[in-house]
Amino acid sequence: MKPPRANPRDAAGQPTTWAQCCAGAMASLPVLFGILPFGLVLGAQAAQKGLTPVEVPLMTGLNFAGGSEFAALGLWTSPPHFLLIMAVTLLVNSRMLVMGAAMTPFLHHLPKRKVLPSLFLMTDASWALSMAQMRRRAALGIEPAFSLAYYIGSSLVFYVSWVGCTTLGAILGPMLGHPEAYGLDMAFPAVFLVMLRGMWKGLRRAVPWAISLVAAAVTYKLVPGAWYVGAGAVAGILAALAWAPAPAARTPRTT
Repeated sequence: MKPPRANPRDAAGQPTTWAQCCAGAMASLPVLFGILPFGLVLGAQAAQKGLTPVEVPLMTGLNFAGGSEFAALGLWTSPPHFLLIMAVTLLVNSRMLVMGAAMTPFLHHLPKRKVLPSLFLMTDASWALSMAQMRRRAALGIEPAFSLAYYIGSSLVFYVSWVGCTTLGAILGPMLGHPEAYGLDMAFPAVFLVMLRGMWKGLRRAVPWAISLVAAAVTYKLVPGAWYVGAGAVAGILAALAWAPAPAARTPRTT
């Protein structure tokens, strides 16, 4: 007789923690095709700046934010201007404030000792995948809508793959050349356009996106440096606050 297969659901009929973790990992695999080439290129550029194959995974593993890492390498000199690099890194990563705020209403059921360490792994891709999964669970009436196991599963795949590819890129070095030569500069925009399509909720909900885009584009044209990132983030936040529907007034209870 064949041994009985393990039941992937718990007593309440919900997927087990391991099953949710695996689901998150599987959902992240298609996104890797748009991310891994940039990891290789980042590692190669870091090697050209003088970083060793040991220093590169330390940088990408401790920071784990691809956009700010590319910005930091663009400003890298010998000796490096640490305060400038730190300021630009903070500016580029400021979008995480908005992303974290968007997830906050779904995290109240979790203790901070679990939430705070797990937020270190948050990236644009893992955030988008988790938000899409939360909407699916909420539509099905599953509580809580946020699955920490699903989030951790997708985030760990991105983390290990990113650190591994940047290290490989540092070892291969200049052999990879510039991403524009292979059209890889369009990989990130293509990935994020697909993820945004999954979050589309109509024109009214997209107004803050449009305002953020216009603010970032105008700032990019008029102000040198990476200030367009912060400008787009702030404009999007203010637009979302101004455009949000007013909460319905509660009717007093009668006895």
